[in-house]
Amino acid sequence: MVHTYEVFVDICESADVSNNRYNNTFQRGTERYEIATESRDKLDEMAFSQARSDHPKGIEFDVRVTRIIK
Repeated sequence: MVHTYEVFVDICESADVSNNRYNNTFQRGTERYEIATESRDKLDEMAFSQARSDHPKGIEFDVRVTRIIK
């Protein structure tokens, strides 16, 4: 049976390098995803993959599964 889970991913992105100088700032935020899967075993991996593709400059990802929606 397929269930839909609510997942939050905290993301830290590195700043852009400009003028050959590294600006030591980071962007932080949280994304909410609804992920449908038959097994909770792969849920973290699916959420991480989705967040990684949405935020390619991400350097830290923290996945939190909060609840079953359906």
